[in-house]
Amino acid sequence: MSRLTDYLTSKGVAFEVLTHERAFRGIDEARALGIEADEVLKTVILDTGGEHVALVLSSGARLDMGLVREAVGDPDAHLANEDELTRDFGGFELGALPPIGPLLAVPVIVDPEVRAHGPVVFAAGSQTESVKVDAGELFAAVPARVMPLTEAWALGRS
Repeated sequence: MSRLTDYLTSKGVAFEVLTHERAFRGIDEARALGIEADEVLKTVILDTGGEHVALVLSSGARLDMGLVREAVGDPDAHLANEDELTRDFGGFELGALPPIGPLLAVPVIVDPEVRAHGPVVFAAGSQTESVKVDAGELFAAVPARVMPLTEAWALGRS
C-alpha cells in the first residue's frame, strides 16, 4: 500500500485509507464498505497488440467491447486472463489493481462517468484495503485518457 499512498501524496491527491472484509470484485468491495457499486472503481486489464491497457469504470457498469476496441484502435483487443494478471501484476492481489497507470506501468483509459463522479473508492492493491479519493482530483493528477467504455455510452450513441 505504501507505493500507492506515496504516489498519491507525491501528486498532492487527498485520500483516505479504508479497510474491509476480503473482496474479490468491486461490487463485493462496495458491499463490504456499505456503499453503492457506482462509488467503487474497478480496474480491468485489456490485452492489445501484446501490450496491456488498464480500463477504469464504475463497479456497477459493464464494458462495451465495441467501444473498448474503438478506444484502443485494436479490433482484436480482449480482456487479460488471470495467469497474465498474476504474471504481469504480481505486486498486486487479483481483483485489487489500483487505477494508477504509473504504478501498473501501463496506459490508463477512464470512462467519462468516473471522472465526473466525485468521491470514489478503489482497491489499493490488496483485497482488504481500499482508498477513497475525489475522482476529478485523482484523474487530474494521474495520467489517463478519458473515453467512453461502457454499455451506458453505447446505448446513448446514435
